Amino acid sequence: MLQQTQVVTVVPYYHRFMQHFPTPFHLSRADIQRVLKLWEGLGYYSRARNLHRPPARWSPGMPAGCPEDPRRFSRPSRRGRLHLRGSLEHRLQPGHRCRGWQCQTGAGAAFRIGYPRQSKRCTPLFPAIRDRLICHLRPGDFNQAMMELGALVCRPKHPDCAACPLADHCRAYQDRATAEYPKRDSARKVPHRHLAISVIVKKDKLLVVQREMEGFLGGLWEFPAIPMDPAGAAPGAIEAGMAETTGLTIRVVRRLTRIRHAYTHFTLSADVYLCRYVAGRVRLRQNPSHRWVSLKGLTRLPMHKANHKFIDALTAAWDEGGRASGRCAW
Repeated sequence: MLQQTQVVTVVPYYHRFMQHFPTPFHLSRADIQRVLKLWEGLGYYSRARNLHRPPARWSPGMPAGCPEDPRRFSRPSRRGRLHLRGSLEHRLQPGHRCRGWQCQTGAGAAFRIGYPRQSKRCTPLFPAIRDRLICHLRPGDFNQAMMELGALVCRPKHPDCAACPLADHCRAYQDRATAEYPKRDSARKVPHRHLAISVIVKKDKLLVVQREMEGFLGGLWEFPAIPMDPAGAAPGAIEAGMAETTGLTIRVVRRLTRIRHAYTHFTLSADVYLCRYVAGRVRLRQNPSHRWVSLKGLTRLPMHKANHKFIDALTAAWDEGGRASGRCAW
């Protein structure tokens, strides 16, 4: 959970997760939708899916703990390199060679590495630096300390050099060049996508579709959406697009709101439309499954943040539309 996420954000997620899944055996018996729901809002949902997979091979009679042999550890879990390295460094006994060290910000400044940390020239430099500095008796504690140093002291912007225990050994500090490190890649233009999201209502139920389990936001639920021109679209274009995507004949009632959201590799804007079901059966072109759920039922499904951003507006519109009759009047 802590990879690319601040501790203050992770703590409540961790406590909830451990309350529901105190052991790997409990996790292995849980439905993946429940796992994703508890992970909801934390991002990087493939981590939740990968965490759910390994214990499926476990049983109550299997020995507890982390395997001593790294090859045995990585086979059943199929974890990424960072997961494996981090787990091993906090588990293995003194004398084992540990390879993970994520504090590249501090290393870039201390050794004045003149390449961006993601560049091919920079990649082979860090193992040599790590082997010179790492404490082989307590590799996990050392790794944790260096990550804390990079997060709290040797920050990419506004480093607190006065509080840094490595200042006397830092070449960037000695040369008064801390503002120049770590070197960064030239800014890349972030792609932008625009969608038209349809909230389709049928007898007080809303249509939601599930994303493919593997891939971006895998396994999460969302309202049907189609690519659309940011300048807006005529209701007829939205109705035609939804007919092709869902197999349904719908009518656009009105535009509800516009939301914006930023992901790691692109930004998103979307116009949200309230729509009324007219005819047809759901025949999805891409998504594996669908459900008709009540507004309250949405809270039980794992949904990504972009959809959560208009739930309040949807609830207000629903209350307004159903105030007179006790049900939604769309």
